[in-house]
Amino acid sequence: MSVSTLNLTSLAPKITSLGVGSGLDLNSIVSQLVAVESQPMTQLQSAASTLQTTISDYGQISSLMNTLQTSASALANVTLWSQQSATSSNSGGVAVSVGSGAVSGNYAVSVQSLASAQTVASASSYSSAGATVGSGTLTFQLGAWDAAQANFTPQSGSSSVSVAVTPTDTLQTISDKVNALGLGVTASLVTDASGTRLAFTSTSTGSSNGFRIQAADDDGNNTDAGGLSALAYDPASGTTGTVLGTAASNATAIINGISVSSATNTLASAVPGLTLTLGQVSATPVNIAVSANQASISSAITTFVSSFNALSSYLGTATAYDATTKTAGDLQGDNTANSLQRLLRANLSATTGASSVFKTLSDVGLQFQRDGTISIDQPTLNSALNNLPELKKAFTNIDTTTPGNNGLAQNFVNFTQQALGVNGLVTTATSGLQAQLTDNGNQQSDLTNRISAYQTTLVAQYTALDTQIAQLNALSSYVTQQLASITGTKTN
Repeated sequence: MSVSTLNLTSLAPKITSLGVGSGLDLNSIVSQLVAVESQPMTQLQSAASTLQTTISDYGQISSLMNTLQTSASALANVTLWSQQSATSSNSGGVAVSVGSGAVSGNYAVSVQSLASAQTVASASSYSSAGATVGSGTLTFQLGAWDAAQANFTPQSGSSSVSVAVTPTDTLQTISDKVNALGLGVTASLVTDASGTRLAFTSTSTGSSNGFRIQAADDDGNNTDAGGLSALAYDPASGTTGTVLGTAASNATAIINGISVSSATNTLASAVPGLTLTLGQVSATPVNIAVSANQASISSAITTFVSSFNALSSYLGTATAYDATTKTAGDLQGDNTANSLQRLLRANLSATTGASSVFKTLSDVGLQFQRDGTISIDQPTLNSALNNLPELKKAFTNIDTTTPGNNGLAQNFVNFTQQALGVNGLVTTATSGLQAQLTDNGNQQSDLTNRISAYQTTLVAQYTALDTQIAQLNALSSYVTQQLASITGTKTN
């Protein structure tokens, strides 16, 4: 067989792994070439990490600024400044709660009587709750009795309700029937040493919530207190089966010399904005003092200071450079962060023409510190709280034509709204960073595809080279074998 017709492929080993044919470390060569081509990926990944950190920083700034906006808005809200607090010199006698519309002042409240519900109980006692009384019909009607319990006026809009009593009904079943109908009167059983009685009580207090009970007794006598009439209460008709325990009556009180009456022990409208709860008759007037709620305002100012300090401190740390450790904050040199810091401090030192007494935050006790935060001078703040009309104007005033007359808290509301708005510094910066991060991700994806294609090309090229070298090695070995064979023949 001539060399020209020799099939080198049949002689060369099959290439099952890169480098097998040549004996060269082609995998290492390919890896190193791919690594060189992949160097821009490291730079892109590092840039993406920095972008994500910066986006996180702006997310925190946005959160802190939202908190500042909330606290500034609360301080600028006139509702806060109209809140009142109320105290009672004897909360057991007259308790007080305050709502909107309350006016500062003092109120002397003398409780003459408490509201009560009507109660009656059967004059006769029975052996047990299982005792029977008689049969017929009991008719209940809500209304008002006069002071002598001699005349009854039905309650306007109410209707009488009847309860049928059978011969087998016991005190217990009669009680259950009454309670099941929701008459405005409840029934209960009371047992003592003398036996069991059936009692009735109106469910609401007040003189108009009394009641009468009329009996249609099957024994033919409706007023003899025998049989079913023993459970009736209708003094106007001569019925004495049940005995009055407490008459229905209104609560009465004198407030600053004016008599007031209420069906309940809660006076919700006697004094605008105040709810008075009467607890006991008082021989000595109870003093109710209503004043501006300085505690709520002071708390709102403290919350504002805390939220300001949190944002200021974060911006200060993020934009700082420590020359000693040679480390920089995440946002050191960031123009937007530096602008936010300048604007924040500008609002801190701003003045207002809204008040003739308090021009700056410093005037009300909020002192600027070297680190960019605020401290509270409590004596100065306490003094300012004693002049709420001027302090209110200093914080809350809104002047759309002259910004210099805007309140100090309103300035911070405007600043945070602008910074967090659609075209605000924080929103714009965050959107720009998100766009850069998206572009970075696209570049990484493109580079990944390019590197993959480059690696595929290298593997194909080196595989072909490996095959060629394997074939040449196979030819060399074959020629050597043939020469050796020829040389050996001649020698023999």
